[in-house]
Order: sequence, then structure tokens, then C-alpha cells
Amino acid sequence: MNEEWEPLLVRAGCGRSVITHARAVSALARKFTNNALVNRDLVQAGAMLHDIGRGTTHGIGHAQRGAALAKSFGLDPALVSIIERHIGAGMTADECTLERLIPRDCVPVTVEEKIVANADNLVHGTGQGSIERTLGAAIRLKKRIRKRIYRLYLEMECFR
Repeated sequence: MNEEWEPLLVRAGCGRSVITHARAVSALARKFTNNALVNRDLVQAGAMLHDIGRGTTHGIGHAQRGAALAKSFGLDPALVSIIERHIGAGMTADECTLERLIPRDCVPVTVEEKIVANADNLVHGTGQGSIERTLGAAIRLKKRIRKRIYRLYLEMECFR
């Protein structure tokens, strides 16, 4: 399944480390898809392509750039949304503005968006970490953002 998405990552300019990370996020995300309400194929595609924007930038704007790139490739709008909304536990329009990004609501809404964002939060490089490690690494972020990450984690644990 993942092999079908890797050529798009290469086409977008993503290096080996991004592809390896995507595989690890995909493997973890798969553990959250055993519920009939979850579109497993969409989660797998989103997990593989969530960092497609890293072919052009490794900054926080990679999510919006990746979404624009995915849209230009003609990918499903639901997949484009997963890519755009995977940062942490999402970003509000105001938070996007503060980061000099397009001011739009990028907080995950669908279960598939939430699964990919959560799996990405729990994968550090290529290895699975813990929520404690994730929150420790996020200590510089505002408390409300860390709370949003933790609430997303708790919500998604119901699917594992």
C-alpha cells in the first residue's frame, strides 16, 4: 500500500528521511484503523503523504505547501485536508496568521485527520515514542497547544 505513495514523495522532492518517517507514521496510524467508522485507505494515504511539503520546506509551513502540492496533483480533497491539518493537533486561523501562514482553520476535524495528526505526534524520526516524550518536546509551545495535543491523544486512544 505505501509503495504507491512513495513516488509522489520523491516527485515532490522529499528525501529518504522523510519517506522513512512517513512509513513509520503509516505503521502506527494503521493501529488506529480497526473501527468500521474509519476509512483505512484514506488514513494510510494521509500518513504516507502528510509531510509531502517537506520537499520544499522543513518549516511549519510544510503542511500548507504540501496541501497545495497535493491539490495540484489532483488528489482527493479529503487527503489534501489530512496533509494540511496534521501539524501537532492542528492550528487555528489565528495561529496560522501568527506563523505568517495563510489564515485558515487547520485543526483536524475528521477521524482520519485526527488519526494521522496523532500518529505523527507519536513518531519521533522513525521510531514510535510516547505522549510524554511528545509533550516534553513541545514544552516551548503555549499551554493551550500542549493541551490540544494531549486531548487529541486521549481521543485517539479509543481507536487503538
